[in-house]
Amino acid sequence: MDKGRLEAFSDGVLAIILTIMVLELKVPHGDSWQVLLPQWPVFVSYVLSFIYVGIYWNNHHHFLHAAEKINGRVLWANLHLLFWLSLMPVTTGWMGENHFAQLPVAVYGFVLLMCAIVWQPFQRCLIKANGGDSSLLAQAVGGDWKGRVAVAMYLCGILLAFVAPWVSCVLYATVAAIWFIPDRRIESRIMK
Repeated sequence: MDKGRLEAFSDGVLAIILTIMVLELKVPHGDSWQVLLPQWPVFVSYVLSFIYVGIYWNNHHHFLHAAEKINGRVLWANLHLLFWLSLMPVTTGWMGENHFAQLPVAVYGFVLLMCAIVWQPFQRCLIKANGGDSSLLAQAVGGDWKGRVAVAMYLCGILLAFVAPWVSCVLYATVAAIWFIPDRRIESRIMK
């Protein structure tokens, strides 16, 4: 199968997700700094989610660039990932509009958790379609410590949201920072 269509479709979905999120930002009425202050939770939520979608887009791009083949399993795993990513605008808006209240922060964390969890089958299907455990892609991924740490931190964030939502937000931002730092595993082994 041609991976170009998968890349184009995924890029389109991710672009729509980002567009929906930015359209949720309301234009302030007035021309002073004071009119911006009530918007800070919505803006902070947007920035965090924009970074997350960007991280997934970047990793998705690297994986598909490194892959030579895709199959039906890869297509379905990709669609599953896009489903969970498509919920980002809803949870982003809910969390921001409610000033980081407990339940919206927990649900936001749940969507982040599901994105991280479903990334694993996408990754495995792509590796299997491209030679399995002995492939360069599998060797580049290695033990995927970042993925395991992210899942653990999301779980902690979800539970802590009901006690201290701000701690959850710090955990979510920390995971984003861990992934934001460029990961050279694929570039160093495959994209020479």
